Amino acid sequence: MGLGKKTVDDENYAGKRVLVRCDFNVPMKDGVITNDNRIVAALPTIKKLIADGGKVILCSHLGKPKNGPEAKFSLAPVAVALAEKLGQPVVFADDDTVVGENAKAAVAAMQNGDVVLLQNTRFRAEETKNVDTFSKDLASLADAYVDDAFGSCHRAHCSTAGVTEYIQDTAVGYLMEKEIKYLGNAVNDPVRPFTAILGGAKVADKLNVISNLLEKVDTLIIGGGMAYTFLKAQGAEIGKSLCDESKLDYCREMLAKAKEKGVALLLPVDTACVASFPDPIDAPCDIKVVPCNAIPADMAGFDIGPESMKLFADAVKASKTVVWNGPMGVFENPTLAAGTLAVAKAMAESDATTVIGGGDSAAAVMQMGLGDKMTHISTGGGASLEYLEGKELPGIACIAKA
Repeated sequence: MGLGKKTVDDENYAGKRVLVRCDFNVPMKDGVITNDNRIVAALPTIKKLIADGGKVILCSHLGKPKNGPEAKFSLAPVAVALAEKLGQPVVFADDDTVVGENAKAAVAAMQNGDVVLLQNTRFRAEETKNVDTFSKDLASLADAYVDDAFGSCHRAHCSTAGVTEYIQDTAVGYLMEKEIKYLGNAVNDPVRPFTAILGGAKVADKLNVISNLLEKVDTLIIGGGMAYTFLKAQGAEIGKSLCDESKLDYCREMLAKAKEKGVALLLPVDTACVASFPDPIDAPCDIKVVPCNAIPADMAGFDIGPESMKLFADAVKASKTVVWNGPMGVFENPTLAAGTLAVAKAMAESDATTVIGGGDSAAAVMQMGLGDKMTHISTGGGASLEYLEGKELPGIACIAKA
């Protein structure tokens, strides 16, 4: 299956003003960037456009400003970090209106290969509402548009979708290309056997993901807090474990669907129980490993047990494509991270195409030092989930076809 979208490699941008939507939503403390992974991830696309001799105009959101412009959400520190990494000046156009006099003057003064960074797109309330006025303002600065912000492409905002109503020359950057290639193709055109692993706390968060994946996978593994609702739906005693009573019928439907489709739906067979949720989250805790259908009434399951770890690891080893979204337990706690680590290790040691679907799974894999052993780690949390649901994402749908 091809990418289906025009990419930055399909064009030479010499002399063109190129608006690039990046994901510079980086963590900061007291104005200092604490993790620059997202800036580093944007560099290949930016460098390609510079090398072409394009005039590179970057935009991104940062955080969730509630009442218009707020100094703590300024992209000024990103401009400094970016200039260091590129080894050339990055002009920061500091306008509360994003496209104001500073931005217009900075863009007008650009030479081929120059870089300008606009202020936080969410300083304009219109951004998240996809209001035409802001889309037009952004489009007025550029001749071409490149979207390289997968983490935001599930939102139809001015800077991710609206702007393409006014700029016809559109493409995806290298980061987006990788996401579509690995995440999209892993799900829609997998090398089989294809296994998906879903974890995390709530069944409700992954209703459509489960249903969609049952149409595509050979094996579906369900762990994390959401597994206990499935176990209860089968009649298991789950003690004080997390359970969404309103989703028991849904879980029965999905178990029946898996059977009908010939999909192996694997649930934990044993669980690591504790008397109460650790407080603080990384506090030492005493665990008791019991079968999943015999959790004591005064205890709750917070991680998969050793038999489940082996069951899940064996399924991973037998696969050619594995997609994982959601931890197996409370991975922030060293004692309750064993299940998540076991799955991560099995994937790291596998010869399969291994795709981590963003969010907590990505954080867990990086925390465990296994990131470089995976084929692809998605940069999107919500976007990855919606991709796994089979949804068309607005920020991808609006890009020109190849």
